[in-house]
Amino acid sequence: MSCYPEITNSIFISKGVLMKSLGNHLIIELYDCKADIINDLHKVEDILIESVNLSGAEIIAPVFHKFNPHGVSGIIVIAESHFSIHTWPEYGYCAVDIFTCGDAIDSEKALTFMKKAFEAKSISVVETKRGILNLPVEKIKYKPEQVNQNVA
Repeated sequence: MSCYPEITNSIFISKGVLMKSLGNHLIIELYDCKADIINDLHKVEDILIESVNLSGAEIIAPVFHKFNPHGVSGIIVIAESHFSIHTWPEYGYCAVDIFTCGDAIDSEKALTFMKKAFEAKSISVVETKRGILNLPVEKIKYKPEQVNQNVA
């Protein structure tokens, strides 16, 4: 018997105990995107921010950079983890990650919007569960209680 839990529809079973992962990581490949869109820093940032908003995630901070002669990279740190993008306009290609914790984020809404906004002709998505811990479902807390740091 393996020391790793068995995966069954996002719930994991280890030694007969139901478990859940800490996070969900989507690795997304967008192909045949419109080059002038994915080479425009402001358009890429606006599209990713709107994707985050549509997903229901809470934005902490975005950081984007335009490369010379072409390409954009960016990350939006969200309360639930991050959205990131790297573009290769010369190939019409975008690599996107959506890493979220908890069950409240609607990544599919974000993906549908991105595909349309970048005018991608095809998309590939790989889903990976992150933080599969040997703990029962009821022990997994995505956002622990905050500690008051202003105690005198």
